[in-house]
Amino acid sequence: MRKIYFDHNATTPVHPEVKEAMLPFLDEKFGNPSSSHWAGKEVRGYLEEARKKVAALINAEPHEIVFTGGGSEGDNMAIKGLLFRNLKKGGHIITTTVEHPAVIRSCRYMESLGFEATYLLVDNYGMLDPDYVKKAVRKDTLLISVMYANNETGNIYPIREISEIARECSIAFHTDAVQAVGKIPIDVKDLGVDLLTASGHKFNAPKGVGFQFIRKGLEVHPLITGGHQEKSLRAGTENIPGIVALGKACEIAERDMAQKQAALGKMRDRLESSILKRIPQTLINGHPENRIYNTSNISFKYIESEALLVLLDMQGIAVSTGSACSSDYSEPSHVLEAMHLDPLCSRGALRLSLGYGNTEDEADYVLEVLGPLVERLRGISPFYARSLAE
Repeated sequence: MRKIYFDHNATTPVHPEVKEAMLPFLDEKFGNPSSSHWAGKEVRGYLEEARKKVAALINAEPHEIVFTGGGSEGDNMAIKGLLFRNLKKGGHIITTTVEHPAVIRSCRYMESLGFEATYLLVDNYGMLDPDYVKKAVRKDTLLISVMYANNETGNIYPIREISEIARECSIAFHTDAVQAVGKIPIDVKDLGVDLLTASGHKFNAPKGVGFQFIRKGLEVHPLITGGHQEKSLRAGTENIPGIVALGKACEIAERDMAQKQAALGKMRDRLESSILKRIPQTLINGHPENRIYNTSNISFKYIESEALLVLLDMQGIAVSTGSACSSDYSEPSHVLEAMHLDPLCSRGALRLSLGYGNTEDEADYVLEVLGPLVERLRGISPFYARSLAE
């Protein structure tokens, strides 16, 4: 059976150059970077070299990069780590209704400890008006957390404008940039963010490694205490194979970004236009322009996306119904709900996310298979039959 992977927002294959870079650290370069002997010193240099490569990708300083286990840990580090300093006094958090669960549940957890949170609404395109952020600011607001790019729709949010509001009000600003880092140019100096979260497996590094940008001078409480690793912000022996791989992935992302954006953007746009043309009663969810170039969230009205997902999988096509972190649950997408999407549309939403290795030939195969499957499901849908009768 032919296998096509169009779910790169969930995870990505490890780039061959990344795999090659990390292999020596699974074999002869096995030392603990905290050890003072030759084996430790040897890998310590590679650790710091990777930190420089990561910093270069987002125009940060190497000492502002902390290696983590991934995006969820980074979001928790940013929100809990900043607010734990104010446990006795409490305070206020501003975020949105369309954040990744790692952000929303971290905010909910802090609410259970006495903090208050405002969850800002988005418009029908899923976009956030920066004025909503400004109006939500209170005297006790300690943190604003708004994602850079949405994992389900691909929407890109006005991070620079929100950062300016945060700076004017002397409030720390965090952005979950898991779906943006490695895909689009990011300059933390220009953006003015205080904390930024990224995960390696979203841009062709292995799972289990990520990084946190923490602006110099900002105090963050460690979530994992113990040794002195990562400036005592993240205790435990560093994942050297993963960190070296992450550094290489950052290097490749910077090198290939423009070419990747052009090729995948063209493929995504052709997929969308062809689907809209060939299959009636479909719509694109998200902003028509301000989206990550690899992401398409499409609703096929009158069908259940889970059924379509299964049928596509039987044809060797891997796509998603939304966030990979929520795929084991049948609840409707909180992102599409926040956009006030008609339930007949939101229940039939699929996410196609493109990445390294995808080809135009694969896109042609998806287009060939998709239409008949949608028609088949609509043929047994009582909602579709009712719409035809009206």
